[in-house]
Amino acid sequence: MDLPGSSILRDTITVILAGGQGERLAPLTNLRSKPAVPFGGRYRIIDFTLSNCLNSGLRKIYVLTQYKSDSLNMHLYEAWSIFNPELGEFIYSVPPQRKLNNDWYLGTANAIYQNLNLLSDKKAKWVLILSGDHIYKMDYLKFIDYHIKKDSDLTMSCIEVSKDQASRFGIVGINENYEVQSFIEKPKNPPEIPDKKGYSFVNMGIYVFKASVLREVLNEMDAKKIKSNDFGQDVIPYMIESKLKVHAYRFIDENRKQQAYWRDIGTLDSYYAANMDLISVLPEFNLYDVNWPLRGFRYQFPPAKTVSHEGERVGRTLNSLVCDGTIVSGGLVERSILGSNVRVNSYSYITDSIIMDNVIVGRHARIRRAIIDKNVIVPEGYEIGFDPNEDKKKFTVTETGIVVIPKNAVLK
Repeated sequence: MDLPGSSILRDTITVILAGGQGERLAPLTNLRSKPAVPFGGRYRIIDFTLSNCLNSGLRKIYVLTQYKSDSLNMHLYEAWSIFNPELGEFIYSVPPQRKLNNDWYLGTANAIYQNLNLLSDKKAKWVLILSGDHIYKMDYLKFIDYHIKKDSDLTMSCIEVSKDQASRFGIVGINENYEVQSFIEKPKNPPEIPDKKGYSFVNMGIYVFKASVLREVLNEMDAKKIKSNDFGQDVIPYMIESKLKVHAYRFIDENRKQQAYWRDIGTLDSYYAANMDLISVLPEFNLYDVNWPLRGFRYQFPPAKTVSHEGERVGRTLNSLVCDGTIVSGGLVERSILGSNVRVNSYSYITDSIIMDNVIVGRHARIRRAIIDKNVIVPEGYEIGFDPNEDKKKFTVTETGIVVIPKNAVLK
């Protein structure tokens, strides 16, 4: 006997768009794509979307990659090779292959169009399309079930924001039946949600299509020479104009806080702020919910350790996240995130910083409000984040003064 939703899950294929270049996150994206950027000490940004899939029961997943995908491909292999193809489960990385012409993926919809062969009638009734660079918790089964009950051709997940903030986003206009009437990028006068005045619906970039309609629309737009590179700019307006059934779905947040949590980590400052939230007393985003486990790659390192010596060499970590294999030996770490296999040596001081895997912090070094990417050796007595003028000569410094040091950097 089928469990509730099991037939839906069998007939759904998930496609995660993970080709984002993430230029505004440079230098963290100098050697990796945006979905592969580390987050929260032991995760990558894409892990949150993939954990949502796992918690929703979705086990047929294509990840469409493009820019600087080496790190992402290795992570998918190391952390997510948990599906059994013999049972119809899979996760496959799909790079651009120029199947139809000489183009790379030209946008969200074009990436799907170039891979329509993966979405045949025999393989899927519904296609769930997700972004690999957002952080949130969502039960996609509830979303797909809503889509089926509405008998919709396309359903868009939307999060509500106050109308005075809505002009910064792509806004979905609906009627009383939640049928989408318009989709407008950054409107001056955003349409309100009919049953919640003063609020507007923001497009989250989370879609579920009838597979047959998705194929038909993309092929039709191509035959008519209508631009169809992007869902938001091209495909959704075309479907609305064509009187196809497009519905909005009010986002149900499995993070279960008073304020719904959904973050598009687009800049270094927003990346820093979202990470720093995790070490607050009551973080907005809960990493510790056993009912919604978050999966990432876990190195086989021993537990984190603090070491104190005679005199003033006391190893301490205060209000911080510290990952496996890390040793704080005689140094002080405050309000920071330390990745795996980090070494903090005697008399050093780290505060309000993100230190990624395999970083070595030398004796007497001082680090303040910094993001240090993997494999960096901070020399003895080195200072980061205390002299803005000196920092700007050597490193990327954000508008709010966060110093960012790239992966494998050599500090002299």
